[in-house]
Amino acid sequence: MDRFDAMQAFARVVETGSFTKAAETLHMSKTSVTQLVQQLEARLRVRLLNRTTRKVNVTADGAAYYERVLRVLADVDDAETSLSSASASPRGRLRVDVPSPLARMILIPALPAFHAQYPDIQLDMGVSDRMVDIISDKVDCVVRGGELTDLSLMARHVGDLQLGVYAAPGYLKLAGTPLHPRELEDTHHRIVGFLWARTGKTLSSTLHLDGESVQVQGRYALSVDDGNAYLAAGVAGLGILWLPHYMAKAHLASGELVPLFEGWQMDPMPLYIAFAPHRHVSAKLRVFIEWVAGLMGEHAPVGER
Repeated sequence: MDRFDAMQAFARVVETGSFTKAAETLHMSKTSVTQLVQQLEARLRVRLLNRTTRKVNVTADGAAYYERVLRVLADVDDAETSLSSASASPRGRLRVDVPSPLARMILIPALPAFHAQYPDIQLDMGVSDRMVDIISDKVDCVVRGGELTDLSLMARHVGDLQLGVYAAPGYLKLAGTPLHPRELEDTHHRIVGFLWARTGKTLSSTLHLDGESVQVQGRYALSVDDGNAYLAAGVAGLGILWLPHYMAKAHLASGELVPLFEGWQMDPMPLYIAFAPHRHVSAKLRVFIEWVAGLMGEHAPVGER
């Protein structure tokens, strides 16, 4: 038994929940994958997986072993890709988590060029606005907006998202057009609430003009915790919203949104790529970080005003 192949087979069965799917992704026969896992269990003298005719579940011992196996496989991959020949063509599986609007509007449309340049990198992209624990969720990196609160992480500042206040024409027809940010606290105005994952509360906004600063919380009929849903709610006329320019651009051009409070400015939202502190950043993670930084340099450069 090749112990490395056996660990890789076991890890893939856990991740896919199926010997058949694991075999397909490893380009092996189902029989070979089954035998490798059985041999691994025999060597360890523990049952790693519970098998039924319908599904495969990891045992408590198997779950603990899986965590260790992931670290071993990652260390081997890092060791290989640190060599000059491998670094020239990074390969392997990369787990990332990114905000849903950023994925839909910027990252995914640009991925064909990334894969053309790095065909041997397999991306597992979580698309969400939830809080992700890089260690426990086994994620290589996250892309997040806002100041970082976990100072134990390594991070790179890759962009500054310029923000503006917008509303749908249908909303303004019913509620009227506010001329000053304080009007958003009036009872007849509504915002779309965005539930900030870090606090579980709706996100407030601060606007500045000629030395005056106004913080707006607003009242909402709907709050959501996903950026795409937040944008859709604003376009549907459910309230006023504040958005990064890249999210609003197409809807401004189509007339689905109009800008409010001309001359007022909002502090830009910094965008970071955060990852666990390691002595060595793998080649595949390094090129992904550089790729995202390059994209944000086109759409929301650091320090742009």
